[in-house]
Amino acid sequence: MAERFVGTVKWFNPAKGYGFLGREGAEDVFVHFSAKGQQVEFSVEKGPKGLQAAEVKPLA
Repeated sequence: MAERFVGTVKWFNPAKGYGFLGREGAEDVFVHFSAKGQQVEFSVEKGPKGLQAAEVKPLA
């Protein structure tokens, strides 16, 4: 299983359906997800345009 991270949705464009997750001490990653400011757990994988989040789950 891929390493898991905790981060926050930094920016999200609901019209386009994508945004970026912030991770402490590491670069932001691209994501398809929901609400700005929501904390999430995720793994990181290399996508066609750089790092992207995978297996994103909201934290309670």
